[in-house]
Amino acid sequence: MNVDYSGAAYGAAVAWWVFGICVLFVGFELLVEYVLYGIALMLFFRKVGVEEWIAWIPYYRFWKWLEVGGQNGAWVLLSLIPYGSYATFVFLCIGMWRTGRAFGKDAAMLVLGIFLPFVWLFVLASRTEVYHPEWLAAYGYPPPRAGYGSVPQYPTAPPAPPPPPAAAPPPAAAPAN
Repeated sequence: MNVDYSGAAYGAAVAWWVFGICVLFVGFELLVEYVLYGIALMLFFRKVGVEEWIAWIPYYRFWKWLEVGGQNGAWVLLSLIPYGSYATFVFLCIGMWRTGRAFGKDAAMLVLGIFLPFVWLFVLASRTEVYHPEWLAAYGYPPPRAGYGSVPQYPTAPPAPPPPPAAAPPPAAAPAN
């Protein structure tokens, strides 16, 4: 059997194999990243008082992560438009700085959060770390929008006024003599 390895068909077959291997590698990398972020955020959310299941919902988890940092969670929607994820990342870094301050961390921890955010999450979620959201006020930051120490984002309606007192019954007529 004579096989010609110099033709265009052989080159196309090799190109498809290389493409397939790259797709598998990128898919595996994305799956590992999703699971790693899910576990790290689940532990972090448990520490700061956010429901743990949120760590597994793709955009909602970053929404809550922004809110824990005192940012508006809607900033995550910018990542749906081209180059908007850069703005989302800036607000996430501001939130990481504020959250780090609530844990008593300094700028070195923020650098770790910028380059290896899942490691930052694992460090803050460790048993030795204590979350103090009240420290944010001491640093001049607003309270977090989610988790322990959060305040309601939307004003609630004032309580209904109490009902008026019941009218006094009319005085009883005096018996006639």
